[in-house]
Amino acid sequence: MKRSADAMTEPAKPVFLTKAERERLALERRQAAVSDQRRTAVDLLQSLPRPPPPPPPSGAPPSGSNSAPRDSSNSHRDSSDRDRDRDRDRDRERRRDDDSRRDRDRDRDRDRDRDDSSRRDRDRDRRDRDRDRERERERDRDRERGDRGDRERDRLEKMAEREREREKELDAIKEQYLGSKKPKKRVIKPSEKFRFSFDWENTEDTSRDMNALYQSPHEARLLFGRGFLAGIDRREQKKAAAVHEKETRAELRRKAGVEDRPEDDAVDKKKAAAAEMYDAFDMRVDRHWSEKALEEMTERDWRIFREDFNISYKGSRIPRPMRKWSESKLGTELLRAIDKVGYEKPSPIQMAAIPLGLQQRDVIGIAETGSGKTAAFVLPMLSYITRLPPISEENEAEGPYAVVMAPTRELAQQIEEETVKFATYLGIKVVSIVGGQSIEEQGFKIRQGCEIVIATPGRLLDCLERRYAVLNQCNYVVLDEADRMIDMGFEPQVVGVLDAMPSSNLKPENEDEELDEKRIYRTTYMFSATMPPAVERLARKYLRNPVVVTIGTAGKATDLITQNVIMVKGSEKMPRLQKILTDLGDKTAIVFCNTKKTADMRAKDLDKAGFRVTTLHGGKSQDQREISLDGFRNRRFNVLVATDVAGRGIDIPDVAHVINYEMPSSIDTYTHRIGRTGRAGKKGVATSFLTLENTDIFFDLKQMLIQSSSPVPPELARHEASKFKPGSIPDRPPRRNDTVFANH
Repeated sequence: MKRSADAMTEPAKPVFLTKAERERLALERRQAAVSDQRRTAVDLLQSLPRPPPPPPPSGAPPSGSNSAPRDSSNSHRDSSDRDRDRDRDRDRERRRDDDSRRDRDRDRDRDRDRDDSSRRDRDRDRRDRDRDRERERERDRDRERGDRGDRERDRLEKMAEREREREKELDAIKEQYLGSKKPKKRVIKPSEKFRFSFDWENTEDTSRDMNALYQSPHEARLLFGRGFLAGIDRREQKKAAAVHEKETRAELRRKAGVEDRPEDDAVDKKKAAAAEMYDAFDMRVDRHWSEKALEEMTERDWRIFREDFNISYKGSRIPRPMRKWSESKLGTELLRAIDKVGYEKPSPIQMAAIPLGLQQRDVIGIAETGSGKTAAFVLPMLSYITRLPPISEENEAEGPYAVVMAPTRELAQQIEEETVKFATYLGIKVVSIVGGQSIEEQGFKIRQGCEIVIATPGRLLDCLERRYAVLNQCNYVVLDEADRMIDMGFEPQVVGVLDAMPSSNLKPENEDEELDEKRIYRTTYMFSATMPPAVERLARKYLRNPVVVTIGTAGKATDLITQNVIMVKGSEKMPRLQKILTDLGDKTAIVFCNTKKTADMRAKDLDKAGFRVTTLHGGKSQDQREISLDGFRNRRFNVLVATDVAGRGIDIPDVAHVINYEMPSSIDTYTHRIGRTGRAGKKGVATSFLTLENTDIFFDLKQMLIQSSSPVPPELARHEASKFKPGSIPDRPPRRNDTVFANH
């Protein structure tokens, strides 16, 4: 009862109608209103009084005599009035229905517009609420991200602070137990400190000559024989004088008021033509050597030719270098083979060394890495072999005609590939003898007969000691990368191989004695990028009156290599290496390490990082090394992690970047490492990671960077070890009577 009473006292809840229900209710209300209006109209018509009938017309019969016709006409009039009223009512109802229908349509359109506007308002409100919610959420995320970054920054700062405190504690402990190592201060003499300099620069001259004639003095442009005397072109001088004379004469005539005469114009034209045609014999410009035939070359042209290609000789009776292949004295078959291989023009070392080899002269070639040294000794060697009888059953037991020795297996196999390119066109057989393969099979190949043997010194000496090979008729020896063979400890093996050759055909030691062209002498080629003392000692013993051919500067890398040296800590090397390799993309790169263990570890790290990497070092078998090199050449791998096994002579085309992950201990090894890029005229980049542990190379590296105009890191330039050669830093400045002993 209480609940029902509460329900009765509560106000009725509003009932929400749908659009269809609202339209139905409106239609019912309208119909009820129309029916009410219709009833009201009918009631109004019935309540109105009827109008009196019209009077009869004059002349009409009286009502009594004609009653029947009058009644019929009245009934007819009443029916026509009813029909008219009915039509009027019908028209009124029809108009009323039309009005009600229009009102309903108008109400329906108004309700629809109201619903649409309310729906748009609801959608707008919903979008505003979503936008405000998203903006609030983004602010919360930014606030949370900023808090996280601040926390991370604080954590890193605390860790760095703890690390600095730990380093300070360690330094304090070292100083307590080991003592502090204070750098000795270099004492500068007062005479050096306060020495007066008598030199002055042009910027220090504050005087100014007001004479306009001396404000732009003529400076001689020295062209070293290629230009005019003192840089003055007499023809240009004569033309300028003719123009000046013409202008002066015209100015004088204008001041005097004299008109120009045709005779004067003719004289001016004649002088200008004479100045244009002026070409005295002593002022004539000679043609460049490239435009001359071989017979027209003068001594001056040959000097300019050597300067253009940076060729320098040291020796006696040196033949002219060759300018192109057609001017060389190589055979027609060999020239045809060169053309088929695709060698368009010779490199500088080939221009200088091939004519010497064709004269059976001993040659020491010092050239930049990647300069084409292999073809420089292969082509004269093949030309020498073509003059000898072919290898047959009668002479195959006497051994090969020529021997080429290289320090590493990969370099030997590369020389074999380069030699086979030309030897196949001449029918000459080439055999490679390297370690890591069966010595019995190699000995069998030699016994079958071959003209050229390309080998490493150790394996070749083993074959000679086991009698697999003899060198009874070998008179042509090539030592490629001789300095590397000496550094690797192969000097006894090289000496053993040279001693196994016949010594009866050595050249005479007297330089002035002419060589018999019909006789075959032993010809020795020695190529290297550097010339250390051990190689010079070997050359003095086995080479007779050698000609030293130097291309560029000994021990210098080619100018095509961009050298970048970065001073880093040990922990920063790997991230920097990965960044460099990532920036390279699909280009190839060689990463050099000092030990086999480090090379394997770095290769494993790079492999985990997603790079296509392979390794090359002395701990791998010969088959594994060949697979690695072939995969790197064929772009199956784009990163080669190697030790110094790959640092000498190996020619891998299109190596874009060389990275010294660990710096070598000598500048010669550094030169050969970076020489793996920038070969065959292409540009390359070499990046080296330098640490404070590499102080032995600081001085030589700084000098090399300065010579090649490469940037020197400020840490390297300021370091004390880069200012003096290792072993030559005195504890104090030498006094007047002191004797300074240099370490050798």
